[in-house]
Amino acid sequence: MMQMDVRADQRHSQTLSPRLQHAVRLLQMSSLDFGTVVRDVLGRNPFLEAEERDDGDERDDAQDAVIDDPQDGPDLPERTARDAMEDVAERANETDRDLWLADSFAPARPAHEGDVSALDFMEADISLSMHLHAQLNTLTLSERDLALARVVVESLDDDGYLRTPLNELLAVAGAKPEAALAEMQIALKLVQSLDPAGVGARDVAECLALQLPQIECPHMREMARAIVKDHLGDLAARDMLALARALGHSPAEVEGVCDRIRRLDPRPGWRLSPPRVNYIVPDVIVRKDRGDWQVQLNAAIVPRVRVNEVYAKLFQRHRCAENAEMGAHLQEARWTQRNVEQRFSTILDVAQAIVRRQRHFFEYGPMAMKPLGLREIADEVGIHESTVSRVTNNKYMATPTGVYELKHFFSRAMVSANGKVCSGTAIRGLVQDIIEAESHEQPLSDAEITRQLARQGLTVARRTVTKYRQMLKIEAVGRRRRHTPAQTADLQ
Repeated sequence: MMQMDVRADQRHSQTLSPRLQHAVRLLQMSSLDFGTVVRDVLGRNPFLEAEERDDGDERDDAQDAVIDDPQDGPDLPERTARDAMEDVAERANETDRDLWLADSFAPARPAHEGDVSALDFMEADISLSMHLHAQLNTLTLSERDLALARVVVESLDDDGYLRTPLNELLAVAGAKPEAALAEMQIALKLVQSLDPAGVGARDVAECLALQLPQIECPHMREMARAIVKDHLGDLAARDMLALARALGHSPAEVEGVCDRIRRLDPRPGWRLSPPRVNYIVPDVIVRKDRGDWQVQLNAAIVPRVRVNEVYAKLFQRHRCAENAEMGAHLQEARWTQRNVEQRFSTILDVAQAIVRRQRHFFEYGPMAMKPLGLREIADEVGIHESTVSRVTNNKYMATPTGVYELKHFFSRAMVSANGKVCSGTAIRGLVQDIIEAESHEQPLSDAEITRQLARQGLTVARRTVTKYRQMLKIEAVGRRRRHTPAQTADLQ
């Protein structure tokens, strides 16, 4: 017969509360994402408000009326915190409504008064399709030809390419009678004749071929046409010797033509519809003041929030079971204010510790970067190593020499032949200096760079040099080689 046994077992385990988990997520966010979260809380939490940067602003009349203690002034009517906030909101709405009505009934100002907004001087954004449609409007075309050309324009992607086959455009053209493939080809040629040159191409070779008339020299233009048509792969690989053998010209002459081809635009659509640029906003700023490096938070990204103590005190005096939702809002407001202070206090402490450890980097550049681990900063600041990892993730530091991610200052130690310790960042800087000093006619391979480092007492594997070169976005030796007119090649 089956027996059941009940026992009590005690165990110790570490768990993160929802509040702590939320704080960890906020600490790991970038400043832009963190600002979005804070603004979202500001928009829905009645107890949280943005702190004005000008401390001289007067407080609202409604706050002055209720900030005094009831024992020192006239008795206040019994009302809840929600009623007080609704009164303030209603008064603000009435003020906005009065201003709106006053402005709407005001007489129109004449244009000669000279009141010009700064927006009037801003350049209007013109998309690629708008630019092409404007050119089509200036041409003398039949309605049918104009409609087919507009179909081609609307089918272009952001690069200015036509990725859709012409036979598929026939179905969406909607022409009556139905357009023939020859008519659509004529419409495509019409679009390809518009500005910018290269628009309407179906691949890179066609895009470059449409721009070849920009090359003034007929001989160079014909060589470029042959390269674009039949040897685009060798052009991409920078194999000048293979192109020279195929075209029957010297490598120096072929290289001059290839340089002219590279000045053509493989993405003509970007001239009018440039891709979105994600700008980096630094979290901390480092400056040298009186011989010492000072670290400060970037005030432009620090959200200034505070709990409205007037509403908080009023709610506490009239708190009841029906106001549980308002109590949750008050708790969230205090948590948000505390998280903002803790987040930026931790970022500042970590940044200051990094600057103290990497002082020579700010003085002398990447070659003076010291090996640094997360544990060293964690021990100095008095936080956990994982917290340092979260703080340095997607956080940036503005320095006199550029903007760097905080993780840039961490690298493992590498021991040289003489027993000295250096960082990987310093070796990357040395690799970059070696490549910048090389001969363009005889660039150094990764193996040769490895041997040069060894002669300086740095034992580094060739694959490590290759990795550092790729991190520096430097091309391989074959693509860095340049040919001079004095060089000759064996074309047999």
